[in-house]
Amino acid sequence: MSNLESSVSPRQLVLALNHTESFAREDFLAGPSNAAALTLVERWPDWPDRVMALIGPEGSGKSHLASVWAEKAGARVLAAKLLEEDIDLPAAFATGALVVEDLEPAGLDERVLFHLLNLAREEGAYVLLTARSALAGFPVTIRDLASRLRALPGVALAPPDDTQLRALMVKLATDRQLVVDEALVNFLANRIERSFAGARAAVALLDQEAMRQHRPVTRALAAELFR
Repeated sequence: MSNLESSVSPRQLVLALNHTESFAREDFLAGPSNAAALTLVERWPDWPDRVMALIGPEGSGKSHLASVWAEKAGARVLAAKLLEEDIDLPAAFATGALVVEDLEPAGLDERVLFHLLNLAREEGAYVLLTARSALAGFPVTIRDLASRLRALPGVALAPPDDTQLRALMVKLATDRQLVVDEALVNFLANRIERSFAGARAAVALLDQEAMRQHRPVTRALAAELFR
């Protein structure tokens, strides 16, 4: 047995293996912040354009919605970081629908993205792009690509409202097999960054500290961590 294995408890190993977030439609937390994006996914194929973009901060639900749409449309899913010269784009469009996740300016191969958008038009394929910032603001040097990105319709996901933030924390706790009560959720909601990423970080920290200290996840533990 390695030193790492001997330092980790069976419960920690089980949680590490079982901690998976559900991306099923029924597990998506709908609210005012993502209503337009959810409508876009559910309206498919009645889209204003065959290529659409979901824009929002980390943890805002872009990947969840993209997964829901991929299931609905039979789309393949491709990480934007894999957009390189040797990629087989015709194979990526084999089903007529494609998700390109996490587009960002840094490291972007402009020629491959331009080719992808052109091929999508030629094939009449549907494409859903996700990114943290508006594509129109990407500092690209290929003029025709810049023009394409400015013209792409996009839907933005906003920060969660109070009700949605609390519901998200309960869902995240459930995904980690944690039981949280209303007092704990209210306590956290008033002390963490009011964002999807903030909620995820808070629940993850509670879970990690509870395991490390061999304590239940309670308001008392939260008070120690979020003073």
